[in-house]
Amino acid sequence: MATRQLPRLLKTLDPFRAPLGTRAIGSLVSDHTAKWMQDTRKKSPMELINEVPPIKVEGRIVACEGHSNPALGHPIEFICLDLEAPAVCKYCGLRYVQNHHH
Repeated sequence: MATRQLPRLLKTLDPFRAPLGTRAIGSLVSDHTAKWMQDTRKKSPMELINEVPPIKVEGRIVACEGHSNPALGHPIEFICLDLEAPAVCKYCGLRYVQNHHH
């Protein structure tokens, strides 16, 4: 019985076959983003994360999780800090530098 209903279910979930009078998910997301970007009082996520100073660490490799609570973070990314410039986490944008002791 469930197998016979599958094609009908897939048609209802397909954003390119949205019924008349409804909008595809992609257009809803782009409308929301455009509206959010118009509000110049709020800082963008990139501006907010750039305000966080680079995090100094002792070793050559850092493991970034984005947050101390795994439910709020992202997959672990191991970042090499061999370069002089701050290394950036590709998920959250946090920057890390090696704390050199001289």
